[in-house]
Amino acid sequence: MNIDYVAALLIGFLGSSHCLVMCGGIVAALQFAMPAQSAWQKFRLQLLLSLGRLITYACFGGLVGYFGATAMGITGATFIGLRLLAGLLLLAMALYIARLWFGLTRLERAGQGLWRFIQPYTKRLLPLDSSGKALSYGMLWGFLPCGLVYSTLSWSLASGSASSGALIMLLFGVGTLPALLVFGSAANSLVKLKNQLWFRYSAALLLAVYGIYTIWLALHRLVF
Repeated sequence: MNIDYVAALLIGFLGSSHCLVMCGGIVAALQFAMPAQSAWQKFRLQLLLSLGRLITYACFGGLVGYFGATAMGITGATFIGLRLLAGLLLLAMALYIARLWFGLTRLERAGQGLWRFIQPYTKRLLPLDSSGKALSYGMLWGFLPCGLVYSTLSWSLASGSASSGALIMLLFGVGTLPALLVFGSAANSLVKLKNQLWFRYSAALLLAVYGIYTIWLALHRLVF
């Protein structure tokens, strides 16, 4: 598997503590928006919500990847600049996961205007009493402003194609699933693990090393 895809999955998983803050309340609220039914039925609707969100992420990634590849074709430029951007974004994500710098959250402001337009449509889908409503709500949920999503989306710009951009965003979304689908003691255990200094710093170091490697590859091609 391309190491970019592994990194995207890792970023989604390691950054999902932010997802718990951003979306944990939404998940809990949506539980109450589901009519009284069995635990399995509610879990099925939760899966459809997540599937809808991942579909939106993948569509965004595909569009951005296509735009990046098309722009390179029109201008005749190389992917070196985009790969440099990808490496710098990986370093920014590493600092975010290590909780040493929270600059990525500033990107969320860029999407507030679009979310204010989208949010009223989510209310029309409540209560979530059907599979179609759950899937549709999840697709709209994918528009929720998130610094990590935007950073990974920018990284998809350097993927080289629509399919690669879509896959990067899809794997990022898959990485966030454990944090949003587990509840109770399992969720508490996951949060405690991610709050451990050794875990955060080890994960951040892995991303930083890959970010530096990505930058080195781009500069190596530029020079040689």
